[in-house]
Amino acid sequence: MSANRFNGFRELGIGIGLRTKHYQYVLENLPNVDWFEIISENYMLDGGRPMRVLDRVLEDYPVVQHGVSMYFGNTDPLNREHLKRLKDLVRRTKTPWLTDHLCWGSVNGRYTHDLLPLPYTMEAARNAAQKIREVRDFLEVPIAVENLSSYAEFRASTMTEWQFVSEVVEQADCGMLLDVNNIYVSSQNHGFDPYDYVNGVPIERVAQIHIAGHSKLKDYLLDTHDHPVCDPVWKLYEHAIKLAGPTPTLLEWDDRIPSFEEVHAEARKAEKYINSLTGAPSSSPSFGDRVGKDTGGVGAPSSSLSFGDRVGKDTDGVGAPSSSPSSGDRVGKDTGGVGAPSSSPSFGDKVGKEVSS
Repeated sequence: MSANRFNGFRELGIGIGLRTKHYQYVLENLPNVDWFEIISENYMLDGGRPMRVLDRVLEDYPVVQHGVSMYFGNTDPLNREHLKRLKDLVRRTKTPWLTDHLCWGSVNGRYTHDLLPLPYTMEAARNAAQKIREVRDFLEVPIAVENLSSYAEFRASTMTEWQFVSEVVEQADCGMLLDVNNIYVSSQNHGFDPYDYVNGVPIERVAQIHIAGHSKLKDYLLDTHDHPVCDPVWKLYEHAIKLAGPTPTLLEWDDRIPSFEEVHAEARKAEKYINSLTGAPSSSPSFGDRVGKDTGGVGAPSSSLSFGDRVGKDTDGVGAPSSSPSSGDRVGKDTGGVGAPSSSPSFGDKVGKEVSS
């Protein structure tokens, strides 16, 4: 089991995202899910239905916080008010580790509400690593950073993405949230071998793995989280856990969300790959059987290329600063602006979907 200092030495199994559509089902049925992941910004509230549901869920399940607005790659100072609210939530959930994306997304107080890729340079790596260390020291919880899906590259880059991610996590001495779907999407968009990526990162730092579905458009793949996981991504996941060992795994399904039973069944497909390592029978119950419960548980440089067309699609038209074109990952799908820093405009298009009262 890949329990390590980057995930609080917690042997969690297979989790899914806690979504508004499934609140009633979860509370009424207490499904056999090992753990839930929440979008931190959707629960940085003083009260209301999301907080009541969260407190109920915390009585029965481990909860891991996943953020979408820390922007470790920004050159602006960290937003201390945002961090204080985030720390209040960390204390409430007792999240064993906290994740967010290795990206930038705001400049001079103006927020894109997207997850924008960084140039792969040593200067950018040093800046991001310093921010990660500051956040970890303030929140007093292990941090794991997630690799993006991306749709453009920087001419200024001096290394591959996996070399850059490795440099950041080594300098910050933090963990990785290895998103194998994002790796696959980016590999097809940019023409690299996704197995080179997985083989090239410090696998001992992997705290968690994300799996998800994506969409195939005319000229590129788009990380939409609205499909089942495709076979090439499952194969990449299988390769990753052969290297890392059985690792806390989270299925992301954030748009066109089906029934809880369908999402849970898709997540549990990961058991086949984990059981092949542990020797457990394929008909075994949900991996870990809620072990977590039982064991206690930058502003863009001027040399950047055009970033595609995703701000309008993914953030309900909340565009990037006029000097920076769009890119990103899925902020519009995952957030909704509830927990956005106070100086920012409202988040994308998911308030009604994920944080409805």
